[in-house]
Amino acid sequence: MPTTESAQAAVSPAAVPPAGPVLAAGESVRTVELPGFSLVVRSQAGPLGGPTGGGSGGGQGERAPALFVHGLGGSSLNWSVLMAKLADVLAGEALDLPGFGHSPPPDDGNYSPAGHARAVIRLLDAEARGPVHLFGNSLGGAVVVKVAAARPDLVRTLTLISPALPEVPPQRSALPTALGALPGLPALYVRATRGWSMDQRTAALIALCYGDPNAVDEPTRAEAAREYERAMALPYFWDAMVRSTRGMVNAYTLGGQHALWRQAARVLAPTLLVYGGRDKLVSARMARRAARTFPDSRLLMIPDSGHVAMMEHPELVARSVRDLLYEVADRTLPTGAGGPATSPTTEATRS
Repeated sequence: MPTTESAQAAVSPAAVPPAGPVLAAGESVRTVELPGFSLVVRSQAGPLGGPTGGGSGGGQGERAPALFVHGLGGSSLNWSVLMAKLADVLAGEALDLPGFGHSPPPDDGNYSPAGHARAVIRLLDAEARGPVHLFGNSLGGAVVVKVAAARPDLVRTLTLISPALPEVPPQRSALPTALGALPGLPALYVRATRGWSMDQRTAALIALCYGDPNAVDEPTRAEAAREYERAMALPYFWDAMVRSTRGMVNAYTLGGQHALWRQAARVLAPTLLVYGGRDKLVSARMARRAARTFPDSRLLMIPDSGHVAMMEHPELVARSVRDLLYEVADRTLPTGAGGPATSPTTEATRS
């Protein structure tokens, strides 16, 4: 997979901060050392300490392996709620991409979608968990599309939540994020917001990512503020943000076989597409194009959701994932997991 990023790191790789990740109930964390980078991986235990299993469809007494990939500026923590809701059928793991969450920067400074996809592939190859049910949000969506196109042997199903696929022209509310790739603008933003409190920064982030910011409760806001403050204190925070944004914008300009939409058309895995009607970063109008492009797709539209439906509407997303698992499984789900939900499009209309 080619990359338009420089192979030279902008900052020296830093050690993982001593304060470990915040873990939800049933979660554990480990660090996986791989050539060129180390990855912090969050795992969700089975319900009530149940078996982890390794089947591809979530059969009786076992859980199918799954891997979750976060978006720009996010971390594995973004997937905790959804992983917990699927813990009876999926042995979920979520990684912190290099330079995000608690994973240190990659040795080569490559933050392009291709570079992140390489990290995901190396993790799956090293641990021999594939084929997995692969999930991606935003930038993570573009990353896992590249993984699924390049290594279909590693992917059982694909779930894309507001995937960052090329959109021309982008909607106006997404322009400030895209402009972060331009030289000098991130520094201007830092100076312009120097006086902002952490509460102000968190409120702005929530307003950008959620369809209804007022629905976010105080504990969630406080947790987001703590994580945001920790991340901003890292010496490589802005470098990782800017380089990832620049890598994503550059990836949008690639043509031929490396074009993201062309790679999407090569994805063989059954694909669940999740889009939000109030998404300020990925326009809902891209949902129909995505549904036409992915060869084996089904679409969940959530009219009042924003950019992170797995955090804002985890029940709806989990139900549609279960539908997908039923569709592709060669065995039934574990006892007590519940039957198939209504169709995604019908459920979205009622939300």
